[in-house]
Amino acid sequence: MAGRLDGKVALVTGGARGIGGATAVRMAADGAKVVIADLLEAEASETLARIQQDGGEAIFVKTDVTSEDACHALGQEAVERFGRLDVLVTSAGILHGAYQSIEELALETFERVQDINVRGTFLAVKHAVPHIKKAGGGVVLCISSGAGVRGGSSSIAYGTSKAGVHGFVMCVEQALARDNIRTHAICPGSVDTVLKRENVAEGAQKAGRDPQQALAGAQLVDPAGIAGVLAFLASEEGSYVRGTIFTR
Repeated sequence: MAGRLDGKVALVTGGARGIGGATAVRMAADGAKVVIADLLEAEASETLARIQQDGGEAIFVKTDVTSEDACHALGQEAVERFGRLDVLVTSAGILHGAYQSIEELALETFERVQDINVRGTFLAVKHAVPHIKKAGGGVVLCISSGAGVRGGSSSIAYGTSKAGVHGFVMCVEQALARDNIRTHAICPGSVDTVLKRENVAEGAQKAGRDPQQALAGAQLVDPAGIAGVLAFLASEEGSYVRGTIFTR
């Protein structure tokens, strides 16, 4: 429903492309002013242009979510530009170390995935929450995964990190609710993103199968569908929903 996020300001980490990019576009279409936070400048510019062409309002802030200073500055920038902050979506994430055994997986790879996926989520929430509290409450939506929550993953590092994001949300949900902030862990299925397509192709190559055939049969879903769920949860219509959300 167009306009259901009118008057809201939404901050999306990893908002340049994939689920984050689709969410930035959808929330802007629903009336929110959007802050896109990412390191991918070219992709962010394309998403920003799409929002603006459709009559939406958004800005891009180049942000490394592993940096506490950067996350603090990001929250400040959102409020300085738009006057408030109501919604945070933490979509920044990577998948490295796929199809490697525990013996093969390098510590540096494991730590890098935790650094972006878990630390990045923590820092984004930490520095957004004070602004959301000042706005009188809002919504925090953290992208987790079925990996590490309902089952395993092609990457030990990735599955572990997404379990960490899910656990983090479970730890802060009740505390933030006291300040009128709803918090959800969102666990998407197989979504048509660069990250997932690369993962499917890599798995096919390692198994000696054709990557294009594997992608054709992977039944990946449109990120816009996930964005629709996130926009609903960010709205008043989603205010009766609680807990972890699993999607296609």
